[in-house]
Amino acid sequence: MIAILGTGKMGEALLSGLLRAGFKPGDVIATARRAERAEALRERYGVRVLSNPEAAKHADTLILAVKPQDMGTLLAEIAPCVPADRLVISAAAGITTAFVETRLGGEVPVVRVMSNTPVLVDEAMSVISGGAHATEEHLRRAEDLLRPVGKVLRIPESQQDAATALSGSGPAYFFYLVEAMVDAGILLGMPRAAALDMVTQSIVGAAIMLRDSGEHPVILREAVTSPGGTTIAAIAELERHSVRAAFLAAIEAARDRGRELAAG
Repeated sequence: MIAILGTGKMGEALLSGLLRAGFKPGDVIATARRAERAEALRERYGVRVLSNPEAAKHADTLILAVKPQDMGTLLAEIAPCVPADRLVISAAAGITTAFVETRLGGEVPVVRVMSNTPVLVDEAMSVISGGAHATEEHLRRAEDLLRPVGKVLRIPESQQDAATALSGSGPAYFFYLVEAMVDAGILLGMPRAAALDMVTQSIVGAAIMLRDSGEHPVILREAVTSPGGTTIAAIAELERHSVRAAFLAAIEAARDRGRELAAG
């Protein structure tokens, strides 16, 4: 039995992914703050929606998907209901395994995970790190839950804040890029729908090439960049506007904000 505590956007995305992966509605419990939200989840997915303490009592695996600033309150609420044999998976940005372990007490195994919204289309990037009491078996159980909805990578917990900024927030950067490129197409006289189709397929095709070719992105970019051609003219403008530096600063800012949220 799996319980998702905090079924907001990411929690619901994980819920829908588990059901697509073959879990039955009876195998999953959700929690929600508001009665209308609970009713919507019951109608949409057919799962039980319980209080946080009740969900913690009934489930073997707990996925904590609340916002970072709400994690302390949640842990205080469920601590009396979480024995040492529960696997606790924390999906909140910036929250360390030590933070969860300290508030639950005992030797509860905790696995920290950061996933992203492409879980909705089974193309998530999920990175996991084990806490002090998490064994290889616990890490494998977490991987088995997440692998049907995308790729799973183990990383040291010291890299989790960076991963949150890079892949957790990563889809938003691409949507922002698509938005800008579509606007450029409109500026050049393209209909919006046609520009969106062209940009979307270009992004998808480029991503698949990058994933499947095994080539470094520099090699793939250079293959499109002819001497004196259109692509190098565009790249020169991007460099002139310090787009690379802006991405470095933006992702660093996302990392820092995640730490701020976790600190309350």
